[in-house]
Amino acid sequence: MLGSYSQPNNKALFGWVLVAKDLSPPNTINGTLKKPIDYSLIWTSENLGIKQDSNVYVWTPAAPDGYKAVGHVVTTSADKPALNKVMCVRIDLTDQCEKNSVIWNGPNGINFFEARPSNRGTQSPSVQVGTFVAQYVNATGPLTISCLKNTKSIASSMPNVQQIEAIVKAYSPIMYLHPHEEFLPSSVNWFFSNGALLFTRGNESNPVAIAQNGTNLPQDPNNDGAFWLDLPADAANKDRVKKGNLESARSYIHVKPMLGGTFSDIAMWVFYPFNGPARAKVDFFNINLGKIGEHVGDWEHVTLRVSNFNGELWQMYFSQHSHGQWVEASQLEFQSGNNNNKPVVYSSLHGHASYPHAGLVLQGTSNIGVRNDTDSSNIVMDLGLHDLVSAEYLGSQVVEPPWLNYFREWGPKVDYDIDDELKKVAKALPGRLRSLLDKVVKSLPSEVLGEEGPTGPKVKNNWNGDEV
Repeated sequence: MLGSYSQPNNKALFGWVLVAKDLSPPNTINGTLKKPIDYSLIWTSENLGIKQDSNVYVWTPAAPDGYKAVGHVVTTSADKPALNKVMCVRIDLTDQCEKNSVIWNGPNGINFFEARPSNRGTQSPSVQVGTFVAQYVNATGPLTISCLKNTKSIASSMPNVQQIEAIVKAYSPIMYLHPHEEFLPSSVNWFFSNGALLFTRGNESNPVAIAQNGTNLPQDPNNDGAFWLDLPADAANKDRVKKGNLESARSYIHVKPMLGGTFSDIAMWVFYPFNGPARAKVDFFNINLGKIGEHVGDWEHVTLRVSNFNGELWQMYFSQHSHGQWVEASQLEFQSGNNNNKPVVYSSLHGHASYPHAGLVLQGTSNIGVRNDTDSSNIVMDLGLHDLVSAEYLGSQVVEPPWLNYFREWGPKVDYDIDDELKKVAKALPGRLRSLLDKVVKSLPSEVLGEEGPTGPKVKNNWNGDEV
């Protein structure tokens, strides 16, 4: 045992915590694991005065020199735990931890957090133990517990192509678009073959058609504003391509190691030719925001986090404009029927942000903000229809399409005056509400405002790092 597990008590028991076995030869002086030399009591519930099954005592192991504790110990006795209750880990096999999501904000300044590695890039060896951090609000300095470090090859624990296909077949989400959605996804090649154009700065009057798979797109890893994509030039084709083509749509899958190779992140990217105008809620008013939010080329994604120990789905990430949210598998909504391993995704109206449940999410305050409306409908995309476009650890087994290595914008920069647009749409609002709407809209990231042309998947920070 390396440490105890903790989670909120308002949801079903769901989680994991690693255990370890010392494989050092007999009589090794500095083996992989050592017993702590003592414990210090960090918190107890005995004076809370609330109904509880028993008093709880949270202890921090005192590690011997050259070793680190990687978890707290929880007991129901005021007596210190036995020294062989948990083991500490040799320091070269540990890495720095940080606090993540809150488990419980306790009384008198004690808080409980999920512990996770500070460094979570695709090449990071840091491993999440599954333990927690107990810390007072006035605590300073580094955390008293550490994470683990994988000193072996990260790639060796990752799935091969056949295993990736099995994972996708088992867990690929079903995405519901809003019943009033006008701007649907399409395949990248449908976009190219239906008149999408490549523009070059300084030669804007001579755009060129884009070849299948983007073989004539610039391939250097720069985003200097010298090139961008746009819709067809003629009005009829432009309006048609804006609406997308659901029949051709498929997800584009990037598989990457995470948390020292103990998990595989299956990022499933979806392309929309056009992002529609934003809508706002201001008290009882619903307002279309004109050009605000519109842009060509919209990339959205969800990510499945699958355990490399047993192939189980543990979490799912929903991208939402400039941020997103992780949801544990136990809290996901699943497609009814025989395919009950299939999580459900709801794509927001016009903005295409991903959400785990249907309803309204406001970007702003409780009654004023940009609307993200989701609902079930007959407009459905099966993300299991896919192309595996990247898995760097597999080398030449997965060939990346040229369009994936196009690092410039997938749409032109949109030139409009936000103040003018707000004046047009907010005429019917009282003065106080106008100023509040103005403040909320101007605080939104450029991805929501639609001013800058969006970049492709490989330019995003999460390509080589963790989801933000």
